[in-house]
Formats: sequence, C-alpha cells, structure tokens
Amino acid sequence: MEHDLDERTWGRRAFLGALGAGALAVVAGRPVWNAVSQPLNAATSALPDPVREALPFDGWRIYAVNPPMPTFEPASFRLRVTGLVDRPLDLTWQDVQGLPRTEQVSDFHCVTGWSVDDVRWAGFRLGPLLERAGLQPAATHLEFVSLERPYVDTLEIAQALLPDVLVADRMDGDGLSRPHGAPLRVVIPRMYGYKGVKWLTAINATDEPQVGYWEARGYDTDAWIGASNGLG
Repeated sequence: MEHDLDERTWGRRAFLGALGAGALAVVAGRPVWNAVSQPLNAATSALPDPVREALPFDGWRIYAVNPPMPTFEPASFRLRVTGLVDRPLDLTWQDVQGLPRTEQVSDFHCVTGWSVDDVRWAGFRLGPLLERAGLQPAATHLEFVSLERPYVDTLEIAQALLPDVLVADRMDGDGLSRPHGAPLRVVIPRMYGYKGVKWLTAINATDEPQVGYWEARGYDTDAWIGASNGLG
C-alpha cells in the first residue's frame, strides 16, 4: 500500500538528505546539525515503506535545534517535577541515580524515515516518580522540558505511563553521550522520536496539553508510528 507523504515529512526528509552529505541546513530559522554513528540495521516492518526508504544510509542521525548541544554538569544538574503535584521535586543527579531502575530493549524510529533496532536502554519509569511527587487528580498531561531551549513536548498521563516508556540515562551499556541527550532522555518506542525529549531537566504536570517544539511547526501531537504525520 502506498502512502502520500505530506509536505512536513518531505521537508524534513529533504534537509536530512543534505545533512547526510555534510551540509548545514536550517529548519524554522534554526540550525540543525547531523551526525551519523553506530550503523545498525534500519529495516523494520513498523514503518511504512516510503518512510523507511527515505534516506540511503543507516544508523543514528543526531539533531540539535539550538546548537551547541547542552553540556551535562553532574554537580549542578537538577531534575524538577512541578505543576499539579502535591510535593514538587528538585532532584540532584545523585537523587536521580537512586530512583528504581529498569532496562529494556526497543527500536527507535524517526518520523523522517530512519530507524535503529534493538537499542538497549536503562533508566527509570515515570510512575514511581509521579507517585513520589503526588500527582494531583486534575493533572491530565506531562510537559517535558529540555536543557536545549526552547525544546519541549507533551504526553498524556496515560501515554507517559505506558509500560515501555522510560526516562533513560544509559544506552547500549554506556551512559548517554552528549549528542544522545545526556544526562536524561525520554524513550517512547511506540511514537516517533521527536516526542522523546533529550537533555531532560523538568517535568511539569498540567491540566491541558502544552504545544511542543515540533507540534508548533506542524507536526502531530500524537506521534504514533505509522499512524501520524500524514502516514496513517
């Protein structure tokens, strides 16, 4: 079955093709850098054929919407949980490392057409963190805030509590690198990668969805793989 890709998808495909050739592109007036690392098999039946075939190379493409990428400083880092909670949290890096930990293996899909299979993530689930903060009944959404301003994105509470949603601090056996979002990134295997905020520094509980960085530029609020951004 063929899928018609809308101009949003084609636009990002076009600039990624240029980046693959080593060029610098501009999206919405902001520079976006691309790097390729850890070549892996990108074939996956989860993505429509036109998306999987959009780019001629495999592996990670690393983006930043506001270079240079944030730098992680363990001594000064804080993860804050605020908004509609009874007990706002201001966690040090040592506090974060003490949260209940888990691991999973899941694929990563970018809406622009590339995938990385079988990524090994380690980190913590959001449920215990929200319970510790005392999530209020009025809260319906979580806003995730990046150290890379102005990048934010939002999940419904039910989406954030899916069993494979993770806040990761390790990938493939190592701590997250700076390009991969150190110290923390949100992992949402069932959605395209733009929903997984990198360089995470705050989680705000709200009673309505906040407009995410890419949503403000035309992308879908719900980024379900194969069923969003004109690919449904």
